[in-house]
Amino acid sequence: MSDIKTLGEFIIEKQSDFPHASGELSSLLGSIKLAAQIVNRELNKAGLVDIIGASGEENVQGEEQQKLDLYANEKFKTALEARDQVCGVASEEDDEAVVFSKELNRNAKYVVLMDPLDGSSNIDVNVSVGTIFSIYRRVTPVGTPATEEDFLQAGKHQVAAGYVIYGSSTMLVYTTGNGVHSFTYDPSLGVFCLSHEDMRIPEDGKIYSINEGNYIRFPLGVKKYIKYCQEYVPEENRPYVSRYIGSLVSDFHRNLLKGGIYLYPATATHPNGKLRLLYECNPMAFIMEQAGGVASDGINRILDMEPTELHQRVPFFAGSPVMVNHVEKFIADFSDEEEIEAYQG
Repeated sequence: MSDIKTLGEFIIEKQSDFPHASGELSSLLGSIKLAAQIVNRELNKAGLVDIIGASGEENVQGEEQQKLDLYANEKFKTALEARDQVCGVASEEDDEAVVFSKELNRNAKYVVLMDPLDGSSNIDVNVSVGTIFSIYRRVTPVGTPATEEDFLQAGKHQVAAGYVIYGSSTMLVYTTGNGVHSFTYDPSLGVFCLSHEDMRIPEDGKIYSINEGNYIRFPLGVKKYIKYCQEYVPEENRPYVSRYIGSLVSDFHRNLLKGGIYLYPATATHPNGKLRLLYECNPMAFIMEQAGGVASDGINRILDMEPTELHQRVPFFAGSPVMVNHVEKFIADFSDEEEIEAYQG
């Protein structure tokens, strides 16, 4: 027991990494941990209770919401509002940002953006899903209601980001800009315990993760890169291995540990990509860079992008530096002006 370091103990130990927070950020991460435990409990009995399947509702993007999407969304919002460190939350599942009205919340310094249950369409078949979160310091005056301006910040201004992966074990991975750390949930103790400190992605990898069913709709540069990955070249240790789960958190987590690249490019049907800049790409890009990797839209660094709307979509390439730099070169070499303009929005 003496060798076990819990998430709470680790956050307190690292308090000096963010002295300006005066304990609020630590408490905020604690509320995310609590909500994750509640969601994890429901996921573990999803086949036994009436909580799987479609809810009959759609989100603002016109996507069918699962019952667990709505359940997780409410649990995370409730946990974040209760701790008084958050003045508002923006979620992939809500049309607009939710501004907390209590006086203590108006005096809070932080806003949270989240995808409460990434990959939820996989729940029915027992595939790993996850939660993604992103934390910013508000830019409007403390004591006033949060506004959309607080949420529309470039990813480089994040003070913390992370994800929870609900799989064969439940893990919480986060960064505050001082490395990436992972904690595995021990259900016998009811706590998250440090399992991977200062995670680093390999400089190069052999795994590429992309939905190849959309191949015909990909830009030419991405098609050329996929063929490059598939080509057998013994001296270059190719072909690479294709691994695609269809849950961003799961694919990202595997590649972070083993080395590889995750690709969700623009397509003919989704010319701006499909992943959301604020809820998925920014937090994952922050984590990837802190682990020594690279994240871009194929041309531009994700964390430098200035958002213009809450549910903005962008192409997303993240992973080992050698692999991301390589696909960026293919995009630059084989894209025409119209494709480049599409990538730049």
